[in-house]
Amino acid sequence: MPPTHHPAAWDDPATRRAWAKLVTCALLGQILWPAAWLGLLTWYVTMSKTWTLWFFFVPLLYSFYRTFLQPSYISWAFRTRRLLRAYPWQVFEEPESGIGKVPGATAGDVWLSFPHPERPDEKLPMILKVHLRSMWWRRRLGRGYATGKAQQIREVWFAGDPRFAAVIAASGPRRFQVVQQRPVDKRGAADPRGADPAALARARRAGVRLPDADADSVTG
Repeated sequence: MPPTHHPAAWDDPATRRAWAKLVTCALLGQILWPAAWLGLLTWYVTMSKTWTLWFFFVPLLYSFYRTFLQPSYISWAFRTRRLLRAYPWQVFEEPESGIGKVPGATAGDVWLSFPHPERPDEKLPMILKVHLRSMWWRRRLGRGYATGKAQQIREVWFAGDPRFAAVIAASGPRRFQVVQQRPVDKRGAADPRGADPAALARARRAGVRLPDADADSVTG
């Protein structure tokens, strides 16, 4: 069970260790993917047998893609830390999930729903964006908890506010994933959804951008 006595998830040593592993992998990727791309490119250019170049084409493209994608992993890791510093862990056994059929979701979107903080009988779905980071979760959600893979997320840890954004994790914690509500304007602002001032202030500390203030001006 998670350390519910902590006022914030970040206060738990296991959470900090899991985050340290996450950010270390992100920073190593920033070094290793460009090195892999340059190495493959050099080999590609210097190979004398033309037919062998096809073996390097796909790895070359993928390493190039990851080179430019990797900075987003680093910023994502630090956004995860802001949320973990602002909210405590909560545990949900077999949270409701599905594919499509909720507002804002396309036919293939996977989502989880969590109780509204002020109206527990009301559930708020949070959609997982299609991204490499979310694939582990997407393969396990939306089809019940009967399969072996789905059993791995039978217990979901949740740190955040489902009206805005949160970190979800498999029991441990492990497999951190940031989920958020769709923005309501082009600036990426979240819908306040009638939240009280304390909830809005906490959301801003966690890095959530709101229409009435720029969360980027708040240091986490």
